[in-house]
Amino acid sequence: MDLVVEDLAAIDHKLSQRHIALDPGGYFIIYLDREEGLIYAKHFTNVIDDRGLAVDPETGKVIPARGKVERTNTTIFSGRTAKELCVKIFEETQPCLVTQLDHAAYLGREFIRAEMALVTGQEYVQD
Repeated sequence: MDLVVEDLAAIDHKLSQRHIALDPGGYFIIYLDREEGLIYAKHFTNVIDDRGLAVDPETGKVIPARGKVERTNTTIFSGRTAKELCVKIFEETQPCLVTQLDHAAYLGREFIRAEMALVTGQEYVQD
């Protein structure tokens, strides 16, 4: 059976539309610094309210999923590869900031995508 890139992209696009439970341990904003050759992951804390929405622990306001949000990160991680970032976040940081396995899997996928974009020069947009 031949793998068709468009078919694989369609599967990923469809899966990206599903509902996910938010991690009470917080969330990460991932971006590249091409000049430094690094992938960055900023960690932000949040509280999950009774509706399942992420809320700013300081203001109690819902954190929007889209658009610009003015918040201060708690930690910034950087690495040259996805593996280096995963070791820093999941093995070296105690207690671990990620409390759900699906969130850990998502971050691993995103770090690989970011690494590939860094290596190939392609644009990286966090899913």
